[in-house]
Amino acid sequence: MHGPATVGWLMTALCAVTGLACVLRTRRAGRPERAEAAHEAVMGFAMAAMAVPALWTGRPLAPDGTAAVFALLFGGLTVAGARHARGARDDGHGRGARERHLHHTVGAAAMCYLAAAMAFSSPAGHTAGHTGHGAPGAGLPLLTGALLVYFAGSVLRTGVRLLPAGAHGTVVGAAPAAGMAAACRLAMGTGMCAMLLTM
Repeated sequence: MHGPATVGWLMTALCAVTGLACVLRTRRAGRPERAEAAHEAVMGFAMAAMAVPALWTGRPLAPDGTAAVFALLFGGLTVAGARHARGARDDGHGRGARERHLHHTVGAAAMCYLAAAMAFSSPAGHTAGHTGHGAPGAGLPLLTGALLVYFAGSVLRTGVRLLPAGAHGTVVGAAPAAGMAAACRLAMGTGMCAMLLTM
Protein backbone atom coordinates (compact mmCIF):
# COMPACT_ATOMS: atom_id res chain seq x y z
CA MET A 1 0.00 0.00 0.00
CA HIS A 2 1.44 3.35 -1.02
CA GLY A 3 1.75 6.21 1.44
CA PRO A 4 3.44 6.61 4.83
CA ALA A 5 4.69 3.36 6.36
CA THR A 6 2.87 4.15 9.62
CA VAL A 7 -0.49 4.10 7.81
CA GLY A 8 0.42 0.77 6.23
CA TRP A 9 1.27 -0.80 9.57
CA LEU A 10 -1.93 0.54 11.16
CA MET A 11 -3.94 -0.99 8.30
CA THR A 12 -2.04 -4.24 8.76
CA ALA A 13 -2.96 -4.31 12.45
CA LEU A 14 -6.65 -3.50 11.78
CA CYS A 15 -7.03 -6.19 9.13
CA ALA A 16 -5.11 -8.78 11.14
CA VAL A 17 -7.30 -8.20 14.21
CA THR A 18 -10.38 -8.44 11.98
CA GLY A 19 -9.13 -11.73 10.55
CA LEU A 20 -8.53 -13.05 14.07
CA ALA A 21 -12.06 -12.01 15.10
CA CYS A 22 -13.42 -13.96 12.13
CA VAL A 23 -11.38 -17.01 13.17
CA LEU A 24 -12.95 -16.78 16.64
CA ARG A 25 -16.39 -16.56 15.00
CA THR A 26 -15.76 -19.91 13.28
CA ARG A 27 -15.49 -21.58 16.70
CA ARG A 28 -18.90 -20.34 17.86
CA ALA A 29 -20.94 -20.40 14.65
CA GLY A 30 -23.07 -23.05 13.02
CA ARG A 31 -21.96 -24.75 9.83
CA PRO A 32 -23.15 -22.15 7.26
CA GLU A 33 -21.91 -19.23 9.36
CA ARG A 34 -18.62 -21.05 10.00
CA ALA A 35 -17.86 -21.28 6.28
CA GLU A 36 -18.67 -17.61 5.81
CA ALA A 37 -16.56 -16.57 8.83
CA ALA A 38 -13.62 -18.65 7.54
CA HIS A 39 -13.96 -16.96 4.16
CA GLU A 40 -13.87 -13.53 5.79
CA ALA A 41 -10.92 -14.54 7.99
CA VAL A 42 -8.92 -15.35 4.86
CA MET A 43 -9.92 -11.99 3.39
CA GLY A 44 -8.89 -10.17 6.57
CA PHE A 45 -5.46 -11.81 6.74
CA ALA A 46 -4.92 -11.28 3.01
CA MET A 47 -5.74 -7.58 3.40
CA ALA A 48 -3.33 -7.41 6.34
CA ALA A 49 -0.61 -8.91 4.15
CA MET A 50 -1.46 -6.46 1.36
CA ALA A 51 -1.06 -3.51 3.71
CA VAL A 52 2.45 -4.50 4.85
CA PRO A 53 4.73 -1.79 3.38
CA ALA A 54 7.68 -4.18 2.93
CA LEU A 55 5.82 -6.25 0.34
CA TRP A 56 5.95 -3.37 -2.13
CA THR A 57 9.68 -2.63 -1.88
CA GLY A 58 10.80 -5.90 -3.43
CA ARG A 59 11.68 -7.43 -0.04
CA PRO A 60 10.96 -10.17 0.89
CA LEU A 61 8.60 -10.91 -2.03
CA ALA A 62 8.78 -9.34 -5.48
CA PRO A 63 5.74 -7.19 -6.38
CA ASP A 64 4.79 -9.32 -9.38
CA GLY A 65 4.92 -12.40 -7.17
CA THR A 66 2.68 -10.66 -4.64
CA ALA A 67 0.16 -9.83 -7.37
CA ALA A 68 0.20 -13.47 -8.54
CA VAL A 69 -0.50 -14.67 -4.98
CA PHE A 70 -3.54 -12.40 -4.76
CA ALA A 71 -4.74 -13.56 -8.18
CA LEU A 72 -4.68 -17.15 -6.91
CA LEU A 73 -6.46 -16.05 -3.76
CA PHE A 74 -9.16 -14.37 -5.83
CA GLY A 75 -9.76 -17.58 -7.78
CA GLY A 76 -9.88 -19.71 -4.65
CA LEU A 77 -12.24 -17.38 -2.77
CA THR A 78 -14.56 -17.10 -5.75
CA VAL A 79 -14.86 -20.88 -6.15
CA ALA A 80 -15.30 -21.45 -2.39
CA GLY A 81 -17.87 -18.68 -2.16
CA ALA A 82 -19.86 -20.10 -5.07
CA ARG A 83 -19.99 -23.51 -3.40
CA HIS A 84 -21.09 -21.98 -0.11
CA ALA A 85 -23.79 -19.90 -1.81
CA ARG A 86 -25.07 -22.98 -3.66
CA GLY A 87 -25.25 -24.96 -0.42
CA ALA A 88 -27.08 -22.11 1.34
CA ARG A 89 -29.55 -21.86 -1.53
CA ASP A 90 -30.31 -25.56 -1.17
CA ASP A 91 -30.96 -24.95 2.55
CA GLY A 92 -33.44 -22.16 1.79
CA HIS A 93 -31.14 -19.21 2.53
CA GLY A 94 -30.34 -18.41 -1.07
CA ARG A 95 -30.84 -14.65 -1.35
CA GLY A 96 -28.67 -13.60 1.58
CA ALA A 97 -25.98 -16.13 0.64
CA ARG A 98 -25.91 -14.88 -2.95
CA GLU A 99 -25.56 -11.27 -1.79
CA ARG A 100 -22.71 -12.16 0.55
CA HIS A 101 -21.03 -14.25 -2.15
CA LEU A 102 -21.26 -11.33 -4.57
CA HIS A 103 -19.79 -9.00 -1.94
CA HIS A 104 -16.94 -11.42 -1.21
CA THR A 105 -16.27 -11.86 -4.93
CA VAL A 106 -16.09 -8.09 -5.43
CA GLY A 107 -13.78 -7.86 -2.41
CA ALA A 108 -11.45 -10.58 -3.71
CA ALA A 109 -11.41 -9.00 -7.18
CA ALA A 110 -10.65 -5.59 -5.64
CA MET A 111 -7.73 -7.09 -3.70
CA CYS A 112 -6.37 -8.65 -6.89
CA TYR A 113 -6.73 -5.31 -8.71
CA LEU A 114 -5.02 -3.40 -5.89
CA ALA A 115 -2.16 -5.90 -5.76
CA ALA A 116 -1.58 -5.67 -9.51
CA ALA A 117 -1.82 -1.86 -9.56
CA MET A 118 0.54 -1.47 -6.62
CA ALA A 119 2.99 -3.98 -8.09
CA PHE A 120 3.25 -2.07 -11.37
CA SER A 121 3.69 1.26 -9.57
CA SER A 122 5.89 -0.10 -6.78
CA PRO A 123 9.31 1.44 -6.14
CA ALA A 124 10.74 -2.05 -6.79
CA GLY A 125 9.26 -1.85 -10.26
CA HIS A 126 11.00 1.49 -10.95
CA THR A 127 14.14 2.86 -9.31
CA ALA A 128 15.47 1.62 -6.00
CA GLY A 129 15.82 5.07 -4.43
CA HIS A 130 12.10 5.88 -4.15
CA THR A 131 10.46 6.16 -0.74
CA GLY A 132 7.23 4.19 -1.29
CA HIS A 133 4.73 6.81 -2.44
CA GLY A 134 3.89 5.04 -5.68
CA ALA A 135 3.90 6.34 -9.23
CA PRO A 136 1.29 8.84 -10.34
CA GLY A 137 -1.65 7.27 -12.11
CA ALA A 138 -1.46 3.89 -10.38
CA GLY A 139 -4.46 1.81 -11.37
CA LEU A 140 -7.42 2.80 -13.52
CA PRO A 141 -9.14 5.92 -12.12
CA LEU A 142 -12.67 4.89 -13.21
CA LEU A 143 -12.34 1.39 -11.79
CA THR A 144 -10.74 2.69 -8.59
CA GLY A 145 -13.56 5.22 -8.23
CA ALA A 146 -16.26 2.60 -8.85
CA LEU A 147 -14.77 0.27 -6.24
CA LEU A 148 -14.44 3.14 -3.79
CA VAL A 149 -18.12 4.04 -4.23
CA TYR A 150 -19.13 0.38 -3.80
CA PHE A 151 -17.15 -0.15 -0.59
CA ALA A 152 -18.12 3.23 0.84
CA GLY A 153 -21.78 2.30 0.27
CA SER A 154 -21.18 -1.10 1.88
CA VAL A 155 -19.60 0.55 4.93
CA LEU A 156 -22.56 2.91 5.29
CA ARG A 157 -25.12 0.09 4.97
CA THR A 158 -23.28 -2.06 7.49
CA GLY A 159 -22.82 0.87 9.86
CA VAL A 160 -26.55 1.59 9.82
CA ARG A 161 -27.24 -2.03 10.81
CA LEU A 162 -24.96 -1.61 13.82
CA LEU A 163 -26.71 1.54 15.08
CA PRO A 164 -28.60 1.13 18.37
CA ALA A 165 -32.32 0.53 17.94
CA GLY A 166 -34.61 2.28 20.37
CA ALA A 167 -33.84 3.14 23.96
CA HIS A 168 -32.49 -0.28 24.89
CA GLY A 169 -29.42 0.09 22.68
CA THR A 170 -29.77 -3.33 21.10
CA VAL A 171 -28.07 -3.99 17.79
CA VAL A 172 -30.33 -4.08 14.75
CA GLY A 173 -30.64 -7.69 13.64
CA ALA A 174 -30.62 -8.99 17.20
CA ALA A 175 -28.03 -11.74 17.75
CA PRO A 176 -24.55 -10.83 19.07
CA ALA A 177 -23.00 -13.13 16.46
CA ALA A 178 -24.72 -11.15 13.71
CA GLY A 179 -23.38 -7.95 15.28
CA MET A 180 -19.83 -9.38 15.30
CA ALA A 181 -20.13 -10.45 11.66
CA ALA A 182 -21.33 -6.97 10.71
CA ALA A 183 -18.48 -5.37 12.68
CA CYS A 184 -15.94 -7.53 10.82
CA ARG A 185 -17.42 -6.51 7.47
CA LEU A 186 -17.42 -2.88 8.55
CA ALA A 187 -13.72 -3.04 9.46
CA MET A 188 -12.76 -4.78 6.22
CA GLY A 189 -14.86 -2.39 4.12
CA THR A 190 -13.22 0.58 5.83
CA GLY A 191 -9.82 -0.92 5.21
CA MET A 192 -10.61 -1.45 1.54
CA CYS A 193 -11.73 2.19 1.23
CA ALA A 194 -8.47 3.34 2.83
CA MET A 195 -6.41 1.23 0.43
CA LEU A 196 -8.32 2.50 -2.60
CA LEU A 197 -7.81 6.10 -1.45
CA THR A 198 -4.03 5.59 -1.55
CA MET A 199 -4.10 4.72 -5.25
